[in-house]
Amino acid sequence: MADTSLLNDVALFAELTTDEMARLSAAASVRELQRGDVVFAENDEPNALYVVERGRIAIAKRSIDGRESMFALMERGDLFGDMGLFDGLGRSAEARALEPSEVLSIPFAPLRDVYEQRPTLLWGVVKLLAGRLRNTDIALADSVFLDVTGRTAKRLLELAGDADDFVLPITQEELAGMVGASRERVNKAISSFIRLGWLEQNERRYSFTNREELERRAR
Repeated sequence: MADTSLLNDVALFAELTTDEMARLSAAASVRELQRGDVVFAENDEPNALYVVERGRIAIAKRSIDGRESMFALMERGDLFGDMGLFDGLGRSAEARALEPSEVLSIPFAPLRDVYEQRPTLLWGVVKLLAGRLRNTDIALADSVFLDVTGRTAKRLLELAGDADDFVLPITQEELAGMVGASRERVNKAISSFIRLGWLEQNERRYSFTNREELERRAR
């Protein structure tokens, strides 16, 4: 049986009763992943959604020429792969493990039964989708109003959270995918932060020495 306490922390399941949560937990299974393992590929037929129990999962799309754009990074407690539950279409992107990870796989069927029995729960789905639309609006605004240097500063701040000293959880190539630029341009931006005295770097460990300037550059 899956980790019910973890599922209780997922916003989509917040209004479920103890019995409904138990039904999901009974249907869930744990999937172990190594770095590079694909949870699902773009256009795959969907039949389950996932919650990250351990590790990090990248949600990404690839262009025809093989370039990758990573637009979401999923960590413990994050839910992904749910869109197919509501529209029945193929996967809109690829989900891939960035490090050894575990995800909880929850089949669509028991959750669909819950929504059919209590359709008022779908307001929680609307709230979830509205939040994603807001994030999409922010990402679109970033692509228009921020240059590569500004987007790089913003992504580093997001990955660091509240910490001023942190280990980058992804490779620079994956960071470039999140920024939406080439690795060379992202490396150039990081080098400029170091030269200005805003950032220190030792391999994958970074330290903010002037967080205020980085935050200003990310606006």
